[in-house]
Amino acid sequence: MITVGVEEEYVLLDAVTHLPVARAEDVRAAGGLASLVDEGEVQNELLQAQVEVATPICTDLEEVGGHLLRLRHALGAAADEHGCLLATSATAPLRDAEVPVPVTQKPRYLKMREEARRLVDEQLINGMHVHVAVPDREMGVAALNRLRVWLPTLLAMSANSPLWDGRDTGFASWRTIVFGRWPVSGPPPYFRTLADYEQRIDALMEAGVIADRGQVYWQARLSERYPTLEVRCLDVQLDATEAVLLTGIIRGLLSTAIAEEKAGAAPVECAPELLQAAMWHAARHGLDSTLVDPMGHNRSAGDVLCLLMQYITPALEEAGDLREVSALLHRLLQQGTPADRQRRALAQGGMPALADLITAQLPGAGG
Repeated sequence: MITVGVEEEYVLLDAVTHLPVARAEDVRAAGGLASLVDEGEVQNELLQAQVEVATPICTDLEEVGGHLLRLRHALGAAADEHGCLLATSATAPLRDAEVPVPVTQKPRYLKMREEARRLVDEQLINGMHVHVAVPDREMGVAALNRLRVWLPTLLAMSANSPLWDGRDTGFASWRTIVFGRWPVSGPPPYFRTLADYEQRIDALMEAGVIADRGQVYWQARLSERYPTLEVRCLDVQLDATEAVLLTGIIRGLLSTAIAEEKAGAAPVECAPELLQAAMWHAARHGLDSTLVDPMGHNRSAGDVLCLLMQYITPALEEAGDLREVSALLHRLLQQGTPADRQRRALAQGGMPALADLITAQLPGAGG
């Protein structure tokens, strides 16, 4: 069984104004957290209004869901102790543009703000990263080449950031647009070999355009810390079960990619400019319009999801994930993406209803 791990980023909001609040250190140090969270499972993020969690290594999807619920509830309770709310939206829906949230006091983060002040000030965005184990980095690159063409579909399914400065951006994933302004971002290129992958990153470092390998912000990449392929294109999810759905699909894609590579099947290639445009289209529309399929054809979102499920069904069956993934995908199609649900909440009840939605599963929510 291929193991997985999930990282999620959250934003802390004032319980009354719903503006981001710089209380990450207070929340991380909350008294009740130690009994529920292991050391290293909760980390600081770039801005002091954000926290990040990381699950242990998981074998099955039930483990993933259980750990995410545990971490969300523990941090939700800790936030409540300090008069704020833990929000699972991929953008902070409101912000004070005149008074930016302070940067976490780490040398790396301080240097980033010095070099890209406006970008850092506006980095009130929260992603979900899925790590999937690979046998070695050579196979990781081969799998990356095959998985990259499905990134627009994954992004569309995960879209959870339609609002910015209290207004609808017109995008299902505004987080993707904000994050795409860094020097090395967007979908990864196609790599000939592992050596090609490493040489390209080395060239970026030698050119001085990034400070370290952690600033390779491709939407999928090899992890530098773990023996994994890391999918980074996803918005953080409103509901832990939606995170489980995406984790199951990504593991299915990786399993399928490895099987194809071992069988010698030719990967589907997609021109970088087409893939970049497909990602923008997915960020704009989510599942409410068409998607660009792996072959570069514009098709209905439903047709592309059918293609995806056909492609990974053998891998899902082998992992024992098919029933759960199918049920969760059916629910997503019925309810719409998290972005759709944010828009409905805002239309029906304004900012109080939206705040209730994005903090709904957490203790102390709905202030």
